[in-house]
Amino acid sequence: MSTTVSLVLAIACYLGIFAFIIAEIRHQHAAKPKHLRSLLIPALLFHGAGLAFQFIDGGEISLSFFKVPSLLVWLINIIILISSLRKPTLNVLLLVSPMSVIAIACTLLFGGDEQSLQLNTATSIHILLSLLAYSLLTIATMQALLLAYQNHQLRSKQISGMVRLLPPLQTMEALLFELLWVGFALLSISILTGTFFVHVDPEQALAHKVFFSVASWLIYATLLFGRHFKGWRGNTAIRFTLGGFIALMLAYFGSKLVVELIL
Repeated sequence: MSTTVSLVLAIACYLGIFAFIIAEIRHQHAAKPKHLRSLLIPALLFHGAGLAFQFIDGGEISLSFFKVPSLLVWLINIIILISSLRKPTLNVLLLVSPMSVIAIACTLLFGGDEQSLQLNTATSIHILLSLLAYSLLTIATMQALLLAYQNHQLRSKQISGMVRLLPPLQTMEALLFELLWVGFALLSISILTGTFFVHVDPEQALAHKVFFSVASWLIYATLLFGRHFKGWRGNTAIRFTLGGFIALMLAYFGSKLVVELIL
């Protein structure tokens, strides 16, 4: 099976997940976790098969602008699947499944200059930690968006449609902060390990990445400090989560957009 066929089949599976969730919402039914998992597992298998030969070649990993989002959403979906065994994380598939389709489609449709990185232990650890941190904080952002919608509908006293199918507000908020704490811890370690790369390759244009990575870390740190000591929640938590995510995405994708596509 070729890379293209695998990724096209993955797109079909993700579209199937999205269509299934929408159909269940229209019928006022909560999508059963076992049904969603039965759709998500083949999507991950096809997606993973497509990524395997697309990314790694001769001990190097390709880090082109249009390939990394595909890898990122694959990891996001894996984390969602595993965490769904204990937490109600499958709700975010409503947002993540179309995001997965777009990421894979961009990989298939658009080229771009290849940027390969020679793999070694330190590099691999840093990349893995970064991707896991990005994945968890992306899931947290999707959770924050669902929480914002749920909060708005409840305040407007429009308790119908998808709102009735979501877990209680307190459960949604508790899950958001659990994701933020774990993602923040991984981001902290990722930034620390990343400092080694400044000395290894001082010619890299890292100022942009460092600035936005630290800015993102400070935003998340402020939110978690406010949550622990001042009980921040609701719209305050949502705004900080979105702000931290924007800074985090600018740290990586902003610099790659300029270097690979503009310059």
